[in-house]
Amino acid sequence: QVQLVESGGGLVQPGGSLRLSCAASGFTFHYYVMKWFRQAPGKEREWVGGVTIDGGRKNYAESVKGRFTISRDNVRRTVYLYMNNLKVEDTAVYYCKAEGMGSNTEYWGQGTQVTVSS
Repeated sequence: QVQLVESGGGLVQPGGSLRLSCAASGFTFHYYVMKWFRQAPGKEREWVGGVTIDGGRKNYAESVKGRFTISRDNVRRTVYLYMNNLKVEDTAVYYCKAEGMGSNTEYWGQGTQVTVSS
């Protein structure tokens, strides 16, 4: 059974930090590009960033560049999103997504809520 399980969300003050985790099971994790998305209330889901299958290349949306960092651990089958200097506008449900290399296969997690508020 394929699963992507996000964790680590919560309530944090502006300027604070959080680490999100996305644990994968049921598929060959190291063959999948991993991405993070987020969806704020009343807005469309937007791409946050992604990491290649070996972790060697990462890219980020302009809105989070310099504040967020993605990493992956293929042994632990987990991808991380480190979020620093959080802003109120980062408030959203954060989702991880797995995209198969050379295939149309993709999987989504159920999401974890991040709320940035004073």
